Amino acid sequence: MEEKTVLRKEIEKYLKFPFALAILLIAMNAVVYGYDLKCGIAVTVFVVLYLMVATYMYFRKRPTIMSDLVAFGFAHGSVQNELIRELSIPYTLVDHNGRILWSNKAFYEAVKSDRQHMRNHIQHIFADITIELLEIHPEDGGQRVVHISQDDRNYRVEIRRIEVHELLSPDMKPDVRQEDVLYAIYLYDETELIETLEEKAKVKLVVGHIYIDNYEEAMDSTEEVRRSLLIALIDRKITKYMQSADAIIKKLEKDKYIFVCQQQHLDELQQGKFSLLDEVRSINIGNETPVTLSIAVGIDPERDSYTTAYEYSHMAMDLALGRGGDQAVIKKGDRIVYYGGKTQSAEKNTRVKARVKAHALKEMLITRDKVIIMGHKKPDIDSLGAALGIFRLATLLDKEAHIVINEVTSSIRPAMNTFAGNSSYPKEMFFNSEQALAAVGPNTVLVVVDVNRPSYTECEELLFRTRNIVVIDHHRQGGEGIEHATLSYIEPYASSACEMVAEILQYSVDKPKLRPAEADAMYAGILVDTDNFVTKTGVRTFEAASFLRKSGADMTRVRKAYRMDLEGFRQLSEGVSRAEILMDNFVISDVPEKGVDSPTVLAAKVANKLLDVENVRASFVLSKIDNVVYISARSIDDVNVQVIMEFFGGGGHGTVAGAQLKDVTIDEVKAMLREQLEKLRSEGEI
Repeated sequence: MEEKTVLRKEIEKYLKFPFALAILLIAMNAVVYGYDLKCGIAVTVFVVLYLMVATYMYFRKRPTIMSDLVAFGFAHGSVQNELIRELSIPYTLVDHNGRILWSNKAFYEAVKSDRQHMRNHIQHIFADITIELLEIHPEDGGQRVVHISQDDRNYRVEIRRIEVHELLSPDMKPDVRQEDVLYAIYLYDETELIETLEEKAKVKLVVGHIYIDNYEEAMDSTEEVRRSLLIALIDRKITKYMQSADAIIKKLEKDKYIFVCQQQHLDELQQGKFSLLDEVRSINIGNETPVTLSIAVGIDPERDSYTTAYEYSHMAMDLALGRGGDQAVIKKGDRIVYYGGKTQSAEKNTRVKARVKAHALKEMLITRDKVIIMGHKKPDIDSLGAALGIFRLATLLDKEAHIVINEVTSSIRPAMNTFAGNSSYPKEMFFNSEQALAAVGPNTVLVVVDVNRPSYTECEELLFRTRNIVVIDHHRQGGEGIEHATLSYIEPYASSACEMVAEILQYSVDKPKLRPAEADAMYAGILVDTDNFVTKTGVRTFEAASFLRKSGADMTRVRKAYRMDLEGFRQLSEGVSRAEILMDNFVISDVPEKGVDSPTVLAAKVANKLLDVENVRASFVLSKIDNVVYISARSIDDVNVQVIMEFFGGGGHGTVAGAQLKDVTIDEVKAMLREQLEKLRSEGEI
């Protein structure tokens, strides 16, 4: 160490000698000034030039000298240094500016260069190794690992910070400069490893299920002599399609299949967007109801567990069926990908499911002490009407019930005015979130209506405070869902939540008795969600409306209660006047932000109104409240706006959907909508 110290001091003396000489020159300059002023000025000029040249040479040549010293040290070092030079791992030393000081033979071979051309900066050789990447602080452990690609090779790069003063004796530390920091860079070629892992991922097996959504309906709509042919055609289409993907497929039941294939072939099916959905739907041998499939695939990306992948497949199938079927769903860990789902879900005439769910709900309510009912934020009349129906059911079963409402919007104000101060109803019929949270007990059941997303509910915290949860909704499920629900009844074919609750009431108790105000609210909920029985209306919708009519709903009274005032009509007209036609078949508009009681409700009315325009297939109307932009999307039949809204984190069902976007402007959302619609049009999705 003493020898290193002496050498270091000698080098420093050598480098600083020109500055010491400058002192003599300055003294000489002062003497010259004593003899002659002009000569003194001339000498001063030359002294200044000398100092500039000496300073430039010192800072310019110092890194080169450092490089030569490092190379000299390795060249005349011990056996260990020779081993480093011959080390098969590419290794190089750079200074704080990224300038290469020394490299071993393997590094020259890796970058296909030699020592004569290596006096360069590391970023000129590896563009991904930047100066910012070299800024490693001691607090970070003094090292960093990154992965880069260069000339079709993949490298794992380890960068280690080396403090020069740590290699010197203590008495030399004061002489060490701040920039005297070196970086050791090791290159580990992981190209073959990555290729092997990719190959392993390609041949990894994935498990999936295929269900026929409407097997019974399709068979019933086909002549008896043709049914066996229809089944054979479906089996042939499915088997041939899966065999093209080198998959093993097995029929479990008359309408259920399970298959196993390699990951690489699943990627091919994804590129084809699961064309099997269209192939089976196109089968027509006289069946009035087209056959639709649901395909579900599960992948465990973390542990490669086939048991977990199988469970994911079942979860994906539940999600596909909950979204109305006729689609493929791939669940890869927490990531969910959807394909298809462009057709509207067909109404099911069978009421078996409704009766089973109604009895299950009744049993739950009977064994509980208290019932809390909530819908979605900024509730509409469908949400309130469904909540009132469950409230009446709980009351008929002699249970204490409360409805959670934090904000009375314009769409529910007429109904709320009916219950306010009404002696026929308890004073604590309606709770806010704080009251509901305080009232929750271990034997409380929470009934969620008209929503199946936790973040959209009136009080999300209630979902974590309650063990007994019931979900009743008509919107198609998205990636976000209410977990651990004791009872879930989600039917995308239903027109409204009020329609579903009306059926539940009829199957839960004998001769259910609704009060006229409750029947009016539920009837209004169906009326609004179906746009006056125009959109998504089936046989069961009219039967539910008939039940409500018998229960005391008055159509004239409902129409009067839910009329808009003149100012609201003007705002509706303004929203229509702002409409822009896009791609000949789509309309985008927005409603005023100020002076509107409920912008989201107004946007929904404008969206419905714009569907009356000739050639319009879908409408999108934007509204803004605080810092959130709301999208109300509506369509006639052939455009599934729920799929479009999922790109914006929203959902709904085929003809009625919406989304919420934070920290954006209305103009930005319009641009995003245009871009998405143009993309879907170019891909043939719409």
